[in-house]
Amino acid sequence: MQKVGKSNSLVLPVVAAAVFVSNLDLFVVNVAVPAMTEHFAGAGLAELSWVLNGYAIVFAALLVPAGRMADRIGHRTGFLAGLAGFTAASALCALAPGVGLLVGARLLQAATAALLMPTSLALLLAATEPERRPAAVRGWASIGGIAAGLGPVLGGLLVEADWRWVFLVNLPVGALALAVGARVLPRPRATGAGPLPDLAGAVLLTAAIGALALGLVRAEAWGWTSARTLGSLLAAALLTALFLARSARHRAPVVDLPMLRVPVFAAANAAALLFTVAFSGMLLTAVLWCQQVWGYSALRTGLAISPGPLLVPPVALATGPLLRRFGQGAVACTGTLVFAAGVAWWAVAVGTAPGYAQGLLPGMLLTGLGVGLALPTLVGAAAAALPPDRFATGSAVTTMARQIGAVIGVAVVVPLLGSPHSAAAALDAFRHGWTAVAAAALLASGAALLLSAAQRRT
Repeated sequence: MQKVGKSNSLVLPVVAAAVFVSNLDLFVVNVAVPAMTEHFAGAGLAELSWVLNGYAIVFAALLVPAGRMADRIGHRTGFLAGLAGFTAASALCALAPGVGLLVGARLLQAATAALLMPTSLALLLAATEPERRPAAVRGWASIGGIAAGLGPVLGGLLVEADWRWVFLVNLPVGALALAVGARVLPRPRATGAGPLPDLAGAVLLTAAIGALALGLVRAEAWGWTSARTLGSLLAAALLTALFLARSARHRAPVVDLPMLRVPVFAAANAAALLFTVAFSGMLLTAVLWCQQVWGYSALRTGLAISPGPLLVPPVALATGPLLRRFGQGAVACTGTLVFAAGVAWWAVAVGTAPGYAQGLLPGMLLTGLGVGLALPTLVGAAAAALPPDRFATGSAVTTMARQIGAVIGVAVVVPLLGSPHSAAAALDAFRHGWTAVAAAALLASGAALLLSAAQRRT
């Protein structure tokens, strides 16, 4: 390992900048979707949902293989390659003349982000003195929360200029991080050993999630009982079975199946997946409601959404006493129920006439409180269920589960929202969407109860 020195004080800013922009994309692009719908004539929500889902699918499928590949080629090389690719892909997104090319550029962006994320923490730890590593990890983990809090407002500001700026903003940050990172990042030794990661398995997983999302997103247009819808769902099931069979045999699988036989780890990941279904559906419906029904600008939409994400970090930091007294399962279950109550509030209280203070805001505060209680708790429970030497792989599987949940959440709400042609029809469609989101949160609460039961048995 490289000796910790003065130049390494720049490693944290480099890593933080790269991780921040990759996390930021998860939030600013949601705010930009309505503007993209207006820009690309003839493209509806079903087509543009792939700007969100394509990214999440590829990121989920490649996260573990990319991390294992970086172990072989070196974390510094992997990080710089991922950062360069992410920056270039951001430029391609901004220049895309059509939806198809935009989605393609987003897939490239996701693939490079999958290489960037696992190497960033490894480099940070390599450049940090052992006694300071816990604080460094907390700082690294907090970047996602900061991006969540700033994302809606920053996305609104950028979209006010042009939706392409949600991608262009990555260019100066990426270029500066590359220039500095090439000089200051440590050079931990690559292992160069071990089996190659299961790229074929990653392809199977990508195809399985994509087929599921396709069937759900297009179900309204094709018909729920049509051959194309049922065929897509059947293909998703068959591809999933093939993926699991391959993972059981491969020496370096995308998902290490024995980990899923650890009851606490399995329950925590199931709850995290279901809760992310609810979270992604909530975020997309809130953005679309504000802009398409209430007529808010992108900036006003970002400001309207921001109280929820801004509430997450302080709530997450304050849960320590609750966790010690009641346990992780109980706290996570409470968070999912509070989240479900917030979305249910919208279904009951929100009307077509703008009424933010009495309509959207209470639900946004409740969902923020729910996320702060549930999500960090579930991620922590999953990590704690495994021995230290499996933490990196386990955290990657948890992140993958959450990305799959994000895909399903968007895919579920898109056909429920449809293309309403009146305010009354829009209200009815969104109430169906909010009901589905609340139901997903309730399912997550059931999985959190299973987590409590599993923890009591250990």
